[in-house]
Amino acid sequence: MPFQIEKIVLRQIRMPLVHFFETSFGRTYERSMVLVEVQSGGVSGWGEVTCGENPFYNEEWTDSAWLIVKDFVAPRVLKHPFQSASDVAARSAHIRGHNMARGGLEVACWDLEARLNNVPLWQHIGGGARKEIPCGVSIGIQDTVPQLLKKIETEVNDGYQRIKIKIKPGWDVDVIREVRKQFPQIKLMADANSAYTLKDIDHLRKLDEFYLMMIEQPLAHDEIIDHVPLQAALQTPICLDECIRSAHQAEQAIRMKACGIINIKLGRVGGFTEAKRVHDVCQAHNIPVWCGGMLEAGIGRAHNIALATLPNFVLPGDVSASKRYWKQDIIQPAVETTPNGTIATRDNPGFGYGIDLAFLKEITVREEHIA
Repeated sequence: MPFQIEKIVLRQIRMPLVHFFETSFGRTYERSMVLVEVQSGGVSGWGEVTCGENPFYNEEWTDSAWLIVKDFVAPRVLKHPFQSASDVAARSAHIRGHNMARGGLEVACWDLEARLNNVPLWQHIGGGARKEIPCGVSIGIQDTVPQLLKKIETEVNDGYQRIKIKIKPGWDVDVIREVRKQFPQIKLMADANSAYTLKDIDHLRKLDEFYLMMIEQPLAHDEIIDHVPLQAALQTPICLDECIRSAHQAEQAIRMKACGIINIKLGRVGGFTEAKRVHDVCQAHNIPVWCGGMLEAGIGRAHNIALATLPNFVLPGDVSASKRYWKQDIIQPAVETTPNGTIATRDNPGFGYGIDLAFLKEITVREEHIA
């Protein structure tokens, strides 16, 4: 359905995490996120910019995303006649990098168009291969191994189908060995967030002992080529995350045999249009994909649920219940999992959940209207 964006509202919110989350590049206690609301014909679509508070995962952070959306993306889409939401990404494609900022507005336009068409977002993007998506959890680096084991036990008891643990040098082989002793049968993977180099090949080869589903992004965030010899040296599949920002890069990585699995994150690739292209490239080459997470609030989480209904999302992703991260979420109802470790899709128009506007106002630290 053709539409024009009449107004854009930016909000920066701050939400404390229920429990700190630590990766190889630091520990997070609260999230500061930019929300994007696009309005047309009295209808609003919502998006979430998924970058972190610091430029550690990639080059983006909360303050940079605010400026990119306000000063560069918004002027290029406001009042522009779009034939469909699939045309939105091209309007800012010449902006180098900053996919998460660009993607926050792009996904809002997909949500808007779905609402204008009165259809659920998962249907609008061409999903629906499954009515319940399989869920896994991502567990950060803990203070002690017993603390990690206790958290894994809690998540397994809650029915989650896959456990991902963060690793880094000094918190890897011996830790995973203890996990496997206590949980020999669970689907287990390790996420390195670029903490290693090719000099660590012999050390990383030790992880083959633990029949992991995959090792996620062991080498540099912008490195595809060095993953080729590493994958050749390992029995465990490598999953690429940070270094796959487009369908073209996914195709390069697959052609070079740099990985056996790819993690698709909406923000990292700039929104639904490119995420679908990455999905299609992987599907054509029989490379399974799964949906990664960025400690999203409810809007981003709901978008991830829609994305994960595309057919090649055959592995449990990082989409989990709101309560794992937030005492109170910004959507109503909160995202919940079934006892089988799945999340059911919703048939409401758009991303399927309501916005808790009162709570949203309470946690907003700045707001700007662009018209």
